[in-house]
Amino acid sequence: MMIRIYNAKILTPDGIIDGGELWIENGKIKFVSQVSPLILLPWDREINANGNLLMPSFKNAHAHSPMVFLRSYADDTTLDEWLFKQVFPREAKLTPDDCYYLTKLAILEYLSSGISVASDMYFHLESIADACVDCGFRNVILEGITESNKSGLYDKLQWGINNLDGKGGLIEYRLGLHAEYTNSEECIKMLAGFAKENKMPVYTHLCETAKEAKECVQRHGKSAGEYLSDLGLFDYGGVVYHFVHPTDKDIKSLKERGVSVVTCPASNLKLASGIAPLKRYLDEGFNVAIGTDGAASNNALDMFREMYLATGLQKGTLGDPTVLSGESVLDMATTNGAKAMGLDGFEGLKVGENADMILIDLHQPNMQPLNNIVKNVVFAGSKSNVLMTIVAGKILYEKGEYFVGEDVDRIYSKCQQIADRILER
Repeated sequence: MMIRIYNAKILTPDGIIDGGELWIENGKIKFVSQVSPLILLPWDREINANGNLLMPSFKNAHAHSPMVFLRSYADDTTLDEWLFKQVFPREAKLTPDDCYYLTKLAILEYLSSGISVASDMYFHLESIADACVDCGFRNVILEGITESNKSGLYDKLQWGINNLDGKGGLIEYRLGLHAEYTNSEECIKMLAGFAKENKMPVYTHLCETAKEAKECVQRHGKSAGEYLSDLGLFDYGGVVYHFVHPTDKDIKSLKERGVSVVTCPASNLKLASGIAPLKRYLDEGFNVAIGTDGAASNNALDMFREMYLATGLQKGTLGDPTVLSGESVLDMATTNGAKAMGLDGFEGLKVGENADMILIDLHQPNMQPLNNIVKNVVFAGSKSNVLMTIVAGKILYEKGEYFVGEDVDRIYSKCQQIADRILER
C-alpha cells in the first residue's frame, strides 16, 4: 500500500518539519521532507494533513489485553485481594475464543489512543496473536510463567518460538515470568536455563508493592531484583514491570544486566502500590518505558493519561517541577517502549523505519496556541486529538472509524456476552 501524507507538521528525530511530506510504501517510510519532489506515483491514498502533527505512534510496553472483561468490576481493593480473589479465579474461566474477542476490544481502545503495538503477558497466546494479526495490530507476547502452569515448560516455550514469533509479520515472542512470588526457585531456574540456552531476555513483574518486596527478603534473604539476577534470569537482559519499591542492590543488579524498566503509573496509583522512582532510573541510565497494564487495574488503556501521570507524579513527589520533561516522557511512550520490547525499526519518522504513526489534531482548543507542540501533546493532549492511527503502513483508525476487519458492534456484543458469562450475570 502506498500512502502520501502532505501539509503536515512532522515530528522527526531531528525536530519538527513544518509543512512536511511523508510517503509510505509496503509498511515502511520511503520519504520524509519539507519539499515535495515532482514525482507522480500510483498512490492508494493521498492525505492532506491540514497542518496537523504527524508523529510516531505510542508503544504500550506492558499490557494484559484480555483483562478488559474485568474493567470497572474488580475495583477498590488491595492488590492481593484483587489478584487472588477477583482476577485469578475468573481468568481461569476464559477460553481461547474469549481471549480472541477480548483482545480485539482492547485493540480498538489502543488504536483510538494512538497505540500501534502492545506487549501482552497472558495465556491463550495463540488467540491473542490471531486477534492482532486479523486486526493488523502489532504485539510482543509472552506467557507469564507461574508455578501452576510450569508443566512442560521447555516444550511450551519452544512452541511459542516456533509458532508465534514472526506470525503475520506483526507478532514477536518473548519469555515471561509472572513474578517471583508466584514461582518456586526450581521454576525460575528452569526458565533462566531456557533463556540462557536461547540467549533471550526475560520479562517479569517486579517489586510492585512494598509487601511483595518485603516478603521476598523474608523468603530468600535478598530483594527480588537481586534474587532473580543471581539465579541468572537476566543474563541476556530483560524487562521489569512496575518496579515501584527497589533496593540499591536491585538497581545495581538490573543495571549491570541492561534490564529495562516499564512503569504503569495509573495502575500503581489505583491499586495504591506506590510511585516508581523514575527520575532515579533515568539518572542511573536505565531505558524507561510506559505501559498501561490491564483494564482491570487501570481502567483505561490511554497513553495520554499515563504520560501525564508519569511526569506529574515525579514532579509532585520530588518537589521539583524541572524533573522528567515532556520530551523525556514522550520518548518513554514511543522509542523507549520499542527498545524495551526489543523491536527494531522504530527510531522515529525517518526513511527506512516502520510506518507506525499517528496524526494529532492541532485544531482543537487544548492544542492552541502552538508554543511547544511536544509539551502540548504530553501535558494537554488527549485521545480526542487522535485523528488517525497507522500500523505497518495501514490505516486502522481514522476519525472515529475502525478498519480492523470486523464490525465494531459485533466485537462489543461478543465481549459483553463473555463478561456476563464469566461474572455469572
